Amino acid sequence: MPRHKLSTTVSADTYSFLQMLVDTGKAASIAEAVDMAVQPARRAVNRARLEEATAAYFARLSPRAAAQERKLGAALSRSTKKVDFDS
Repeated sequence: MPRHKLSTTVSADTYSFLQMLVDTGKAASIAEAVDMAVQPARRAVNRARLEEATAAYFARLSPRAAAQERKLGAALSRSTKKVDFDS
């Protein structure tokens, strides 16, 4: 993915944290450290968007389609009981 130039000022604590990630080898650069720090926020926003889209999908289902979805959900739940996720 191409990188974009970003020029900003951060607090001393934030800079120290980012530099610590680089110094300990957890990030190759300050830019990579920023990407690592931002990733959890991006993940949370994406999950919230998915949650909203899923709720909207189910809210607009017809009663018949909702019943079919419930049946599919129940069948999936039953089928996963046969799977050993630990092996």
